[in-house]
Amino acid sequence: MKYNLTEHTEKELAQRQIPRNLLEDVMNSPQQIVHEYFGRRAYQSKLDFGGGRFFLVRAIVDESTEPYTVVTVYRTSKMNKYWRDPS
Repeated sequence: MKYNLTEHTEKELAQRQIPRNLLEDVMNSPQQIVHEYFGRRAYQSKLDFGGGRFFLVRAIVDESTEPYTVVTVYRTSKMNKYWRDPS
């Protein structure tokens, strides 16, 4: 999938120590896509960061642009807060 990264996203990747290849994995094969604020969507996947540490990596995406724009990315251990069970 083609997508652009904002300057903010580039900074967040470095600051939050998220390897770019993990972001690419989430964007190309997200385990979930959920609706977020302002018409954006969160592409998210539960990923192993080594040593038995699993985090939810969330890429917040503006799908109104062509190609899509990743406006921010972060990882969180609060999986229950963001993961949506299918209903």
